Amino acid sequence: MAFEITKVEIWEGQVEDRPGGLAERLAEVMRAGANLDFAISRPCPGTPDAAFLFLAPLHGEAQTRAAHEAGLARSHEHWIRIEGPDRPWLAAGIAQTVADAGISMRTFSGAVVRDRCVIYISCATEADARRAAQILTPVLG
Repeated sequence: MAFEITKVEIWEGQVEDRPGGLAERLAEVMRAGANLDFAISRPCPGTPDAAFLFLAPLHGEAQTRAAHEAGLARSHEHWIRIEGPDRPWLAAGIAQTVADAGISMRTFSGAVVRDRCVIYISCATEADARRAAQILTPVLG
C-alpha cells in the first residue's frame, strides 16, 4: 500500500500542568464533536507549571470555537501528515531526504501501530511544507 501525504492543520496551546489540566482541554473539544487522531502534550521549557498541547483534526465552526475557548489556536507552523506501511529506517530516511533538500523540520512526531505508521512534520513556511511533501512522494512511492 502506498503512502498518503496530506497537508494538515494542527491546533496548539498551553495547558496547566496539574492533574486534570489536559483532560479538561481535551474534553472541551471532544464535547464539540472532535474525533482526534493526533494529540501530544509535553512540558513547556522554562514554564514549570504549563504543558504544551498539539491536536488535530478539528472540523467545523463548533469544534474550532471550542478549541479557541479551550485556549488553543491554529499552529503558525505548516504541517504535513504521512501515513503508510512501516519499514526499517523510515523515520531516518524521511528526515534525511528533507534535510538533503535544504528544508528544516521544526517538529517531527511519529508512531507505529501494527504495521502502519503515521508521521507529522512541521516546517516554518508553507512553501517548505509543500516542497517536503513533493520530494517525499516519489521517495516513499
